[in-house]
Amino acid sequence: RGGAGAAGMRLPAGVRERVAAVHGGAALPERLRLYDGWADRYEQDVAALEYRAPHLAAASLAFAFPAPPAGARLLDVACGTGLVAREVPEGPGRGGAGGDGAPVYPSVPLSPQLHRRGFRCLHGVDGSEGMLDRARSTGLYQQLRLCVVGREPLPAPAEHYDGVTVVGALGEGQVPSVAVTELLRVTKPGGFLCLTTRSNPSNLRYKAELEAALAELERQGAWQKVLVQEVERWERATSKEESTQGTGYISGVVYIYQKCPVPPLEEG
Repeated sequence: RGGAGAAGMRLPAGVRERVAAVHGGAALPERLRLYDGWADRYEQDVAALEYRAPHLAAASLAFAFPAPPAGARLLDVACGTGLVAREVPEGPGRGGAGGDGAPVYPSVPLSPQLHRRGFRCLHGVDGSEGMLDRARSTGLYQQLRLCVVGREPLPAPAEHYDGVTVVGALGEGQVPSVAVTELLRVTKPGGFLCLTTRSNPSNLRYKAELEAALAELERQGAWQKVLVQEVERWERATSKEESTQGTGYISGVVYIYQKCPVPPLEEG
């Protein structure tokens, strides 16, 4: 009965070390350098982690926004290598293991996740040039820009996007919770915002701050809550201390909000 400790230890040491490095207390320039260096191994590592947030976020956005208007624009904030734009295989391929024991996934095209759901105009921003290079290679983004979210404004005019996503970057030491107002600025009235965060012990303080900010914006009438989905097996825990109730996984949350004023439903 391996439990959480064994589950964490089954992850290759390199994966655990790289995750710990980017979630540690490094200053921003060093953290961006770490992401640049991680870019080539990032997708292999998140596959080993069984990281489900990109798939869950895209599915939740599709639930909230089942028929995007023609030409709908979506902004993928902190887009990384482009996991939200495409679907990562959920299980290992038949390729065996890499040099540090991580599973090797078959080199096959990944099915477009958001394209399949009707979003054809996809823009992305990220603070790491290395990650943006990988996202560019997918061919799924019409525009990719360098932007350190929370430190500088998003490179877009107000009320420009029908949907905005931030998947995986809202967390301790990452994008500050106050950045949600900037996400709102670039969203059209009636547009949807899809946000995620983790519920592991080291992120609980941040999660409380984020949820307070979300609730305050709702109280102000800036947006309305559409969906909150708590997910138990968000990704594999990298240590026993981070595991949820001995499962070997950490939990997480998907939030969907709609910016006000919400356009009235058309009759007929």
